[in-house]
Order: sequence, then structure tokens, then C-alpha cells
Amino acid sequence: MATKNGGTLYVLQARPPAIIALSPDGSHEVVLANLTRTPDGIKVDAENQVVYWTNMGTGIHLVDGDPASGAIPPNDGTIESAKLDGSEHRVLVPPGRAGTPKELVLDTEGGHLYWCDREGMRVMRARLDGTEVTELVRTGNFPEDTGDATRHCVGIALDKANGHVYWTQKGPPDAGEGRIFRAGIELPPGATPERRPDVECLLADLPEPIDLDIDHQDAMLYWTDRGDDTHDGNTLNRARITASGLVDRQVLARELKEGIGVSLDSQGRRAFVTDLGGNVRELDIDTKQESHFTTVAHLGVLTGIDYADI
Repeated sequence: MATKNGGTLYVLQARPPAIIALSPDGSHEVVLANLTRTPDGIKVDAENQVVYWTNMGTGIHLVDGDPASGAIPPNDGTIESAKLDGSEHRVLVPPGRAGTPKELVLDTEGGHLYWCDREGMRVMRARLDGTEVTELVRTGNFPEDTGDATRHCVGIALDKANGHVYWTQKGPPDAGEGRIFRAGIELPPGATPERRPDVECLLADLPEPIDLDIDHQDAMLYWTDRGDDTHDGNTLNRARITASGLVDRQVLARELKEGIGVSLDSQGRRAFVTDLGGNVRELDIDTKQESHFTTVAHLGVLTGIDYADI
């Protein structure tokens, strides 16, 4: 089910939970149905025909995308995998190890999965088989700090060429307290996940930043925002990556219905995004000014998306 420029979109439908392969004409097929809990982040290893995804666990309400007010999630999220034909479904990181896993990064060359644990307030990684679960960044202590949404880590992207991991801390819904950070992929000598001298806050006072992706060709960081429409929320955004930080922030398109996932087709110069309203949208990333999305499909409640060149 390839797109017109080649490739396939894989999207996570949270209600009812399923992994769907999608083409831009709206036709689609279910890769895996009856997923447990609430799936959120997804990445595809095209060469080995494997899909990886996160499940946030129980206690998650998708009306606002956050747990019930005042509730502490039971720390039962998982990271799972399967073949693209739906076979060999495995739980890689079991309940109690992954936290409330959100967006996901796949590093096949290095043999790692990276993810953000929202209520656990951590940036994490593990081997592709789920072993060696490691904390890279910790922004608070579970469960005493979980109620502070400014500590919640959500989106994640990897810039291996420059040795950086990027992540979002979204803040409370529509609060304008979202931030984007980066740090070294590896812990500096003598540092701990909660005490890292290399953590940089690159952008602050964002509506509610969610997912991240990087166009390495142009050194651009892209992100979705699901905050208040009147304050640049529900948008696709980008900023140029430099050694000193992020510059030239730009809103590329608006009118998402609770924007969540973003995935780039860098070769085809396209961005694909999803929202909780069930929309898959497409945008030309060579545009120089604010533009409008093309709607690819309308499905159930959607979270993560990944473009795969297959």
C-alpha cells in the first residue's frame, strides 16, 4: 500500500486500538487489531519488516489525553513489537519498566529504542529486544512529582550526527508552559539522569508541544502542538537546529483537532501528522510560509504515525 511517491504510512488508532497501514488516497488495511491499553508512539523497521509501538497503560483518558485529574497511573505501560504481517506479537518492555511510554524513536544501527515516559518524567532507552532499560534523563520523581505536568516528557527525536536527543515537556493542557529540550545521547561522565549539566531548554512558553521529528537534510526540527488554537496551538511547527539552539521558529499549518503525531518523508519533502479527531494530514515541507494541510484520511481516534519507505 505505497504512497504516490513511494512508502507507506503506519498509524496508531487508539479507539478502537489498532495499527493501520495507509495510502494517501484514503485506502487502508489493519495490520494488527485488538491492541491492549492505549497505544501512542510507533516506529517501523522497514528492512526487517518489524513495527514497534508504545502502550501508555491503564488509567489514561483520551478525552484530554491525560490521566484522570489527580490520579496516579498504575505504571503498567508497555513497549511491544510485531511483524508487519501481524505475526510474532511480543511485549518487549513489560509493565513496571516502561512507565507511561509516549513517543518512540528507533535506532536500528545502534540497536536501541528510545522513548519518553510521561508520568514517570523520564527519557529512556532499551535494546531492541527490551533488555537494558536505562534512564537517560529524569525530570521528577514518581509518584510525588507526577501531578506537575511541566515535568511530563512526551515527544522525542534523535540527532545521532550531532550526538543529541531532543524531547518535549508539554505542560498542562492549553497552558502555554510547554518546552523543548536537548541533551547528549550519552550521560556525561559523573552525571546522573536527574543531574545532567548538558540539558538545554531550547524553546519555552509553547502552547502544548507533543511529537517531534527531524529533517536532517535541512537541519530542521518539526513538532506538533495540541494547545489552544488562539495561541498557535493545534499546529505543525518547525525551527532550525544550530549549535547554540533552535532559531527561526515557524508555524507551518493550523487547524489540527488535537495534534499528536508527526513523521517526515524527507526524500519526498512531506510531513504527515495525526490528531485525536481522526485525521491524517499531509504538508509540503519545502513551503517557505504558512500553508494548509491536505487531508489524507479520516479514521478513529489517532495517536502516533510513522512513514516507512516500503
